[in-house]
Amino acid sequence: MITGYHASVDPAAIGRGFHVLVHVEMAVQDRSTIEAFEAAIADLDEVVHCLRLFGQPDYVLWVAVPDIEKYERFYLAQLTGLPGVARTNSQFTMKTVKSTPGLPVPAF
Repeated sequence: MITGYHASVDPAAIGRGFHVLVHVEMAVQDRSTIEAFEAAIADLDEVVHCLRLFGQPDYVLWVAVPDIEKYERFYLAQLTGLPGVARTNSQFTMKTVKSTPGLPVPAF
């Protein structure tokens, strides 16, 4: 039942205080594009959680960076150039109202 233990870390103290939920819609959904996209996502430190979904959007990403300027640089330089990406929608976290430890939510 227990899959591990973790330490609680202050996101701002490690340069991850600005959280963005990103919806990604793919233009191309063949196997090679999906595999290339997912491999690229796995290499991006800013992406702390990625889910592939049925329906739209195709992916939901949790991105954690120091501030909005760093997110803009990440967005323009890396995220929009990933294989197969057609559209993105970024939503910025205003406030965490509830977070239940141990359940499948992004760990910042």
